[in-house]
Amino acid sequence: MPELPEVEVVRRGLARWVAHRTVAEVEVLHPRAVRRHVAGADDFAHRLKGHRIGTPSRRGKYLWLPLEDTHQAILAHLGMSGQLLVQPHAAPDEKHLRIRIRFADTLTPDASAAESTELRFVDQRTFGGLSLHETSPDGLPDVIAHIARDPLDPLFDDEAFHQALRRKRSTLKRALLDQSLISGVGNIYADEALWRARLHYERPTANFTRPRTAELLGHIRDVMNEALAVGGTSFDSLYVNVNGESGYFDRSLDAYGREGLPCKRCATPMRRRPWMNRSSYFCPRCQRAPRVSS
Repeated sequence: MPELPEVEVVRRGLARWVAHRTVAEVEVLHPRAVRRHVAGADDFAHRLKGHRIGTPSRRGKYLWLPLEDTHQAILAHLGMSGQLLVQPHAAPDEKHLRIRIRFADTLTPDASAAESTELRFVDQRTFGGLSLHETSPDGLPDVIAHIARDPLDPLFDDEAFHQALRRKRSTLKRALLDQSLISGVGNIYADEALWRARLHYERPTANFTRPRTAELLGHIRDVMNEALAVGGTSFDSLYVNVNGESGYFDRSLDAYGREGLPCKRCATPMRRRPWMNRSSYFCPRCQRAPRVSS
């Protein structure tokens, strides 16, 4: 699934091309794309019509489009292959187009026909979708109220995270992927941050010190900001990139996907181990495995 940097790239693109536009028509082309909207496709389309889209928001990996003058928002579940594309009306339909949202207005009063665009949800595997939800007073969709703030959020509390990490009494990578503890970190960026911090993914969290937590958070923020700097230039004016593969700054990865290649720090061959139906990539020399107590 896309992680925080990829989703933030999408949010920025939507903020430019979709925010403050009025929905004229919604066409649901595949029912699975709105399966999380329990009232069904017709209700989803009817309830969006005539509303203005507010400024797109994000928390961690979760992206939503608030509806102005309401307490509701469109939550986007991107899944493994979901894309939100901004396309001209005349552009051919994508093979896996699932939802089309047309607007009653163009971006500017003097916009040409070429600037008359629509929002499309495209999803090959149909694991993702869009759904409409009530929002809390702070604008957060109710179904993700349990999601923690992410490390790039100005209101992220480093000390609270440190205390929660110690109380978790888990292993480090499990804790980083717990979205109720810290959001936005997925398998790829966890491996990248742990490599930079020289920490093994199975290290226990109970004895973490404040300096060690601060160092780890610094590496998490660094790797995400570097990915944002690359991903932020990867889409053109009419394409909002959320591709789960090409969106990653794969040419800059230090750990993920580098099994057998020399560690960029010590030249030891990198290793991959199965982990929770995923893989963990690490350097066996730089990231020593914790000792197993007898």
